[in-house]
Amino acid sequence: MNRVRKTFNSLINNERYSRFTLQPEQDGEGRVEVKLSDDATDEGLEVEGQAGGSPTFRPAPQNLSRRNTCYLVLSILLIFLIGYLVGFVSHRKPRAEPVTCPPPVENIPITAPAPETPLNWKDITHLLASKLTSQAFDETLKTFDLPKRSAGSDEDRSLGNHIFDQFKKLEMEPWTDIHYVQLQTPDSSRPNHVIFDGNDFKPPGYLAYSATGEVQGKLVYGNFGRPEDLDVLQNKNIQLQGCVLLLRAGRISFAQQVDNAESRGVSAVLIYPDVEDHTYVADTPLYGHVHLGTGDPYTPGFPSFNHTQFPPTNSSGLPKIPAQTITASMAQVILQKIGGPEADASSGFRGGHSSLAYTLGGVKNITVEVNNVLVTKEIHNVFGVIKGFTDPDRYVVLGAQRDAWGKGYARAAVGTSALIELAKAFHEMVEKDGFRPRRSLVFASWSAGVYGSVGATEWLEAYLSSLDRNVLTYISLDGMVLGRGSFVASASPLLHSLLQSTMTEVRSPLGSGTIYDMVGKDKWQTTVLKPMAMDDPAYPFLAFSGIPSISFHFVSDNSKEYMYYNTNLDNMDHLDYQTNHHTSEMMTVAAQFAGQMALRLVHDHLIKLDVTAYSGLITKNVVRVYRRVFDLTQSGDLKGVSSNWLNRALGSFKRAAERIRYAVQNTDISDQEACRLLNDRLMKVEHSLLSPYVSPIETPFRHLLLGHGPHTLAAIAKTTDMKELHTQLALATWTLQGCANTMDRDIWDIDNEI
Repeated sequence: MNRVRKTFNSLINNERYSRFTLQPEQDGEGRVEVKLSDDATDEGLEVEGQAGGSPTFRPAPQNLSRRNTCYLVLSILLIFLIGYLVGFVSHRKPRAEPVTCPPPVENIPITAPAPETPLNWKDITHLLASKLTSQAFDETLKTFDLPKRSAGSDEDRSLGNHIFDQFKKLEMEPWTDIHYVQLQTPDSSRPNHVIFDGNDFKPPGYLAYSATGEVQGKLVYGNFGRPEDLDVLQNKNIQLQGCVLLLRAGRISFAQQVDNAESRGVSAVLIYPDVEDHTYVADTPLYGHVHLGTGDPYTPGFPSFNHTQFPPTNSSGLPKIPAQTITASMAQVILQKIGGPEADASSGFRGGHSSLAYTLGGVKNITVEVNNVLVTKEIHNVFGVIKGFTDPDRYVVLGAQRDAWGKGYARAAVGTSALIELAKAFHEMVEKDGFRPRRSLVFASWSAGVYGSVGATEWLEAYLSSLDRNVLTYISLDGMVLGRGSFVASASPLLHSLLQSTMTEVRSPLGSGTIYDMVGKDKWQTTVLKPMAMDDPAYPFLAFSGIPSISFHFVSDNSKEYMYYNTNLDNMDHLDYQTNHHTSEMMTVAAQFAGQMALRLVHDHLIKLDVTAYSGLITKNVVRVYRRVFDLTQSGDLKGVSSNWLNRALGSFKRAAERIRYAVQNTDISDQEACRLLNDRLMKVEHSLLSPYVSPIETPFRHLLLGHGPHTLAAIAKTTDMKELHTQLALATWTLQGCANTMDRDIWDIDNEI
């Protein structure tokens, strides 16, 4: 065998042949090169006349011996035989084993699985309605009906952990957002008190974030503390500078009442629940906060992850005067002895005490002492997500606060129950029913909501740079059910069209027809739409973060506010009374309404945001500014200022809005890239209406139309400072023009005619 191998190698080495060599290229990649034997040689062999190491082969001899030829033939035959044997062994069929079959089963039809068909909108809404039942809400409401739930307490944390576990069971990948916030509480060793005409009152309630200290001044009664109420006092020559103002709770927030009073030079404020608006036990404590803003007021504009990272900073919305609530019975004693002139019958100053004259005071002194203390609390926001299948990085957030003063049944238990039941319904629709949302749904449970949406605002401040580009809409579930008989909502104009269409599809809780039929088709905007107040849980999402937001409420027919808010009487029995013992049925309809709005936003190819709905609101505000500038110019108080630029910016906005509307109507919804580009343009509108020229620390609610501060068009139309008017008018013009530019798709399409 060795001899055969030797002969074969000798023959091969003496034959002319081609070979392949792999030579590296300069870029590091291999290259195959073909070389003939005349030009090549083996390594280590040299030929005379050539340089050492040059690859070449010796030429083959001219004649082969007959013996070598025989060995060659034998070696070829041997190789062929070995190859044949290897192929035979590797490809022969295995031996078949006997198979024992089970006896045939009769009468079992074999059918192919039906092809999966996508759900249409009617199927989806029916699925949601079938999964939200009053029986389920009865059980969930019992679970979240707790005796105490104050922010940062053990009960609050335990409830947050329970919600986390619920999200985990639903495979919603839950996570927790932790903040360390400063909350204000009464000092147990030094109670707040009010001294008047020999009476020393120690009210059990309090107002968080009040200034502390002792103040003495003339007592004045100021109705609800609205600007028009304070104008009545000044017209009656009642001195407000340095006085203590007694106000009725309601109509506007506690923070607005105190801010209005402080702006007129008042030294302290007392607030009580008048029996005309709050027909409950006269000794019921009243709670609230007076921070004219949201979030932790000691970390304005930035998150409260760690206070040591930032210098001490106070929100511009913190009052500089003490404020305190008193009970209705305390107020009655004080009002009997307040003295002073009577208000006009048409002023609306008279409350519900028929035995009282509701005189304006300004005669007797009163002393107010507030000793509240700051405490640092760890609060937990809890989240869960159902991810979208097409655009998971775009999401709708549904949120509810879980803390309250006392039981907080309508304020916290209702919204938290809706949050959990909607999460269960959506999860089951995805896992069992084939629902495939294009975008994601995020479910959020907030803490410290009663202190001014502290938990939600801190989350927004922490992730503001990314949230405005990813969140389509925020839907607040707080206070969805406060009564039975009517329906009200506060929303960004971008959501008005979606609000209306949802009202036409969700059944009325009062019987036949829809919610749209219940409120009246011809006047739904006047009866349903209300301006979003600063203490609305959805307000920081809209006015601070520029996220289209909505909150809605089923209320009683008398249109009065839910009187048990901010008291320890907010419990199951009182809400059942307000709903005529239909709380769970009202909850079912309210949850379906919120869920159907969310479904529309995560299901449709194009996001249902109506840009043209802003045109009317902007036009109304621009007209007010235009008239103000015109009047000041005519009177000679304002020179060298024109509102024409603002009017042209309005024109640019309207044209850009119409172009988006046309694009929505004519975009091929099967083109995913075209839909995403158009959706991105729609999502930028709300955020573009935030003024980039004001500080989020000094003026957090930067929205040009719905915000709060001197930058808003409403404030520009009222200012008396001509220099301020000139500056703010220019900045507002460019904010509006910038929003118009943002709505245009490409830089070369921008309509900039200013």
